[in-house]
Parts: sequence; structure tokens; C-alpha cells
Amino acid sequence: MMKNLTFVSFDVGNRVAAHALHVGDRINTAGFEAEVLSAVPLAIKVGVNGVAVLFRYGVAVLVGLSATEEAKFMESLASRIGGKLAVYEEETAIIELANDRLDQVPAGGPIHVKEMSAERLLVVADVLAKSVVLAHGEREVAKVFEVIEPFARELADHGRTRRDRKGVLKLIGNALLVQHRLSGRVAITEKPDALWDRPDLERLYARLEDEYELKERVDALNQKLAVIAETANTLADIIDTRRSLRLELIVVLLIAFEIVMTFYQIFAGRGH
Repeated sequence: MMKNLTFVSFDVGNRVAAHALHVGDRINTAGFEAEVLSAVPLAIKVGVNGVAVLFRYGVAVLVGLSATEEAKFMESLASRIGGKLAVYEEETAIIELANDRLDQVPAGGPIHVKEMSAERLLVVADVLAKSVVLAHGEREVAKVFEVIEPFARELADHGRTRRDRKGVLKLIGNALLVQHRLSGRVAITEKPDALWDRPDLERLYARLEDEYELKERVDALNQKLAVIAETANTLADIIDTRRSLRLELIVVLLIAFEIVMTFYQIFAGRGH
């Protein structure tokens, strides 16, 4: 159950930008000296009207901050980031207060919310955070596929590959890292804690989930990861078979050498 909200609303205005940045593998959220609005995920006041929502799996969602405030806050956050990424994955959404409407998520437009409540902004932040993590995973998987293609082309053209086992193990390692981030730490398919106490926000979350295609992207990534794993296993088997053939050839040559030496010693003995 979600019992961590200390304020019922964020005073951020009628129209704000929510800027999500995937900055690293993890963010240490302990011991912040700031006005805490939510404990899990950690949401704190920044400046006069800004809010930062920090996710332990390495994402910061900044709501209502100016460019200068963002830069200053990210500088203060730097020491808390583990496994810092060389290039941040980021995404921005506009959240607009619309008192005369229900929560709406028009395609390509601002996210309309009935009120700027803490729970609503946390739901939006949760979806944006998952979206940038997925974008990072998609980028990493694309890099792995770029490596796989030469393997496959060599097999198709020559029926063999010159690649070594180390390269294959790197493929498997990259795939496992992406899979671990998505299923282990981020839990893309899990709903945000804010929905435990506010089931009326299920519709908002479902619409955001559809708009950012979270389920479809997770399924697509899992399929690609399965292809990577299958390809890596196939390549490993090919390399192991090639290695076994080499070992068998060496054994045969050694046996042949022993036979030749034995015959030589026999004939050499008869000569004396």
C-alpha cells in the first residue's frame, strides 16, 4: 500500500514540463536534505515550484524546473549516480491542468490532468521513467544486433565464422544486462505505488501506458533478447564444435606420431 505522500498537491502551475533523464544504473536516494513530498519513489521540492522525482534504477524526472534549475540540480545529483551513462536518454512531456475535463492523454499533445495532485504527477513520472529506460534498452539491443549481423553474414556466405568465443560471450553479457535492468530493477510491467491508494487513477495510467506503448515495447524487446540469446547459443555451439574438431585432429596427429615413432624404433632395432 502507498502511504508515503506527505502533500496532496504540487504547486507547479497550470502547465508544466516533465523532463525525464536516464542518467545511470542507479541513484542513491537516501539522505536528501530537501522537502520530501513522496518517499517511494522519492519526490522532493526543488526551488520555488519545481519537483524532482527520483527512481533508484537511475532515472530523474524533473517537473516545472527551468533549464538553469535543472542544470544546478543535476550537478548536485552527480555524486549519487552509480554507473553513470556517457549519453543520457531523455524525454519531455507537457502536463496541463484542465479542471473542466477528466484526465486525458491526447496523442502527441499535452497530458491533461484534472488537478496537479501529487499522485497524478507521480503516475506521469513513473511512465516517463519507464519510457526512457526502455529507450536505453532499445538502443543497447540495436547495438547488439549490429554486432550479430556480421556473424550471420559470415555463416551465410562462408558456412563458418572466424569470431572467437569471447565475442559471443560479450553478446550474451549485453543481452543479460538489458534483461536484468528491465525485469529485475525497473519492473516495467508493474503499476506505480500511487495506484494502491488511488485506484481512480488506473485510467490515467492505462492511457499513458498506451500512449507510450510500454507493453508493446517490452514485448518487442523481449523477443529481440530471445533472438540474441538463441543466436549467441548457436554461435557458441559452432565455436565449440570447431574447437572440438581441432582437439580431435591434434589427438589423431599425436597418435599417428606415436605410431610412426614406434615403427621407427622397431625398424631401427632390427637394423642393429
